[in-house]
Amino acid sequence: MLHVVATPIGNLADLSPRALEALKGADLIACEDTRRTWALLSAFNIPRPEMISYRQGNEERVGDRILQAVNAGRAVALCSDGGYPGISDPGYRLIRRAAKENVPFDVIPGASAVDIALLTSGLSTSSYTFKGFPPRKPGALRRFFEEEKALPHTLVCFESPFRVGAALKAAHDALGDREAAVCIELTKAHERVHRGYLTELIPLFDGKPVKGEVALVIAGANPKFARGTEAAGPESTGSPE
Repeated sequence: MLHVVATPIGNLADLSPRALEALKGADLIACEDTRRTWALLSAFNIPRPEMISYRQGNEERVGDRILQAVNAGRAVALCSDGGYPGISDPGYRLIRRAAKENVPFDVIPGASAVDIALLTSGLSTSSYTFKGFPPRKPGALRRFFEEEKALPHTLVCFESPFRVGAALKAAHDALGDREAAVCIELTKAHERVHRGYLTELIPLFDGKPVKGEVALVIAGANPKFARGTEAAGPESTGSPE
């Protein structure tokens, strides 16, 4: 059996009992960075099993080895450095192969930066779109947001800590002044969340790289979440640094 295991994105206490059992019982663990996964195993006193790095660039070769192990009756756990393998992660290619080739697998739930960011933002959760990481080039970055201009769904994406300001400015240029949230280091000791309109958030991050992993949440096309005469100032639970 292939177990697709969600691991904590920061707080180790978020590792579920099912995930713990899957990791303990695995004959082989396929993970993004074996050093980080070994640190997780060590925190729970799990003896080191056979481990293999499955990452972007080696998916086909290592994927063959993983599926061969499952077909041979071995218990294999697939995990990423944090969250769900397969969400904005090359793990989805292995999961797709398993589904198409009728290889047995299950998904063991756990922490998701996408869901946590959405809920933490305070924006609408009735429908949302997750778009992974925005492109780097300015034109492509603007088009990334323009595609959402007329859609009512809340937008969630990840971003490099060095490009937060540029992403917020591109979002404002494409979407206008909407409510948004910048979520940094979610579930970790130094979690920070900045909420406000895009024009209020841009000065906080323009040319100012932040420390940690970042998720952006931006309101959809709904007048309730657009800039109005009664807009409040930005709300923060920590400084960008």
